[in-house]
Amino acid sequence: MASTSPTDDVLDNPAWHALTGPHASFALGGDLVRRYPADVAPFVAVRTWDDPGVWQALVDLVGPGQEIGLSGADPDLPEGWEELGRGEGVQLVQTDALQPVPFDEAIELGAADVPEMLALVERNQPGPFRPRTVELGRYIGIRRDGRLIAMAGERLHPQGWTEISAVSTDVEHRGQGLASRLVLDVAFHIQRRGDRALLHAAATNVGAIRVYERLGFTLRRHTTFLAVRTPATAGDRVLVG
Repeated sequence: MASTSPTDDVLDNPAWHALTGPHASFALGGDLVRRYPADVAPFVAVRTWDDPGVWQALVDLVGPGQEIGLSGADPDLPEGWEELGRGEGVQLVQTDALQPVPFDEAIELGAADVPEMLALVERNQPGPFRPRTVELGRYIGIRRDGRLIAMAGERLHPQGWTEISAVSTDVEHRGQGLASRLVLDVAFHIQRRGDRALLHAAATNVGAIRVYERLGFTLRRHTTFLAVRTPATAGDRVLVG
C-alpha cells in the first residue's frame, strides 16, 4: 500500500473535499450536500451520512424524482428513495514507484476540442465526461491524421491530490502504450505543482487496473457507486437526461 500522509483522509470523500476546496467555485449546495453543475460532472457529494438532515438536503439540492449518483458510500435508503443500480470500484493512489514523464506527442485540449472529446468518450466509455468537464483541470490528447484518438486528464481535485480520469484510446490504436504515456504525462504535471495522483476504476476493469499498478499505483480502497432516484412529489416522477 502507499504510504500515508496528513491529507490521505480527504480521499475517503474526494468529491466533497474537491467541492469544498480547490473546486469550490463549481459547487452548488450548502454545508451538508454539494454537487457540480450537471454539464460539468455528475457527482453529488455528502459531507456526512450521520446527519439526519442529509436526505432532505439532497432533495432540496437536486429536486424530487431526480436520478443522481452517489460514490464511495452505501447508505440505507429512506422510504421513498429508489435504488436504480450499483457498481463496485477501486481507488488507486500513486506510490514512490511512479515515474512520471512528459509525452511529447500529447497536445493540450480545450473548449474547442470538446465535441471530439465527447465523441471519443462515447466510443470508449471510460466513465462520466460532460461538455464542461474539461474545465476541471488539464486535459491532453493524441491526434493521428487530424483525428483525436486518445486522451486523459484531471477531474476531482481534493486538497493535495488530483484525480487522473477519462483515460481513453480508440480500439484500433491500443497496444501502443498511448494510455500509459498519457497517464504518466498527466501525473508529471500533477507532481510538478506539488499534488499526488489518484485514479478510480471499475473493479471489473482488471486490465486497466493491472496497467495502473505496473505504472506505480496501488490499491487504496474499494468503493461503491450507487445510482438512486429521489422521492417523487405528488406521484410525479421527473427523469434527468
